[in-house]
Amino acid sequence: MLIEGLNKLCGGTWSLRKRCRNSRSPVLTRILRWIYTKGLQARGSWISLEARFAAIPCFPHGIYGIFISGGATIGRNCVIFQQVTIGSNTLIDSPHLGAPTIGDDCYIGAGAKIIGKVTVGRNVRVGANAVVVRDVPDNSVVAGAEHRIVTRDHAPNNRFYHIHDGRWRYYEAERWRPVTDEQDLALLNSRLPGAGPI
Repeated sequence: MLIEGLNKLCGGTWSLRKRCRNSRSPVLTRILRWIYTKGLQARGSWISLEARFAAIPCFPHGIYGIFISGGATIGRNCVIFQQVTIGSNTLIDSPHLGAPTIGDDCYIGAGAKIIGKVTVGRNVRVGANAVVVRDVPDNSVVAGAEHRIVTRDHAPNNRFYHIHDGRWRYYEAERWRPVTDEQDLALLNSRLPGAGPI
């Protein structure tokens, strides 16, 4: 209740988000980010401060269970329903390493998942619970989830990569470790520039 009150006092989630991004005071920025983060966590959501929005999206049922990762780009006049994930793919050996770009005038139904470096064109409707892992052309409708199994002749790199305090790291053996491999760093930085916390 305290967090919700502080959130309202700061003008609501989007006003608070803007204040977090524009604050020049390190102390005030830290306080605002704490309020922003706690307010989203209370709704089971995360919208990265590093995600880019051309305009404030329409959230018909509020910001509940919504995840939008750093590096994601979302166009104007987008409608985003509850339980939507617009998430980065940080699997370093994946062809879709990176974050989604969503065009203008898109409608993203409840429970939809848009994952990795994919481009969703303008005027696209993504149906409820649809899974998008490939580019979608303008004026399209995406429905359902494709399920297929692909076998490989080598083990994939399934590390979870994450930026913390401006440095890439990955989780292994119960702890976070810095990414030191130059090729991995170059690939992560080229596909997820300025992604921030993912």
